[in-house]
Amino acid sequence: MSLKLPLHRCLAGLLVFMICALADCGWALEAVNGPVVLSLSGNVLEKNTPRGADFDLQSLEKLPQHSFTTHTPWDKHPVKFTGPYLRDVLAVAKAHGKVINAVAVNDYKTEIPFTDASDFDVILALKMNERSISVRTKGPLFIVYPYDSKPVLQDKVYRDRSAWQVRLLHIE
Repeated sequence: MSLKLPLHRCLAGLLVFMICALADCGWALEAVNGPVVLSLSGNVLEKNTPRGADFDLQSLEKLPQHSFTTHTPWDKHPVKFTGPYLRDVLAVAKAHGKVINAVAVNDYKTEIPFTDASDFDVILALKMNERSISVRTKGPLFIVYPYDSKPVLQDKVYRDRSAWQVRLLHIE
């Protein structure tokens, strides 16, 4: 059985890999000083631990920060999310693959196609409505899509790919 992907998906995945593997974005993956809030494992070329790439809040805050306001299925009113693009976090670790397996603190797991990082402005949110996200309120990290930006993102499949209290991204 052969897997046939649309050409735009293949090209998007190749573009993300080339950016991750070849581009010098000016961001360096350094050893973490504070508590680790996110680990990347699997297909990661730039490592700061034997098993992959670890990030503390400070290292994630050094990346360019982006914001959008969107409705979510979990909140009554639109929420402003702020954090680095998921694609930037992947680029720092020079991650490449087809699937991102996101794992939360409570062991909730979701699969995210690697191409979502290039196809959509997915944020690894550090803030909601200008406030740091506590573990009690979905933090400290929340993978969130800009649901209001494109009709396709209104689909349940994208809500299911979102995950709060994210602690691990395993790249396959």
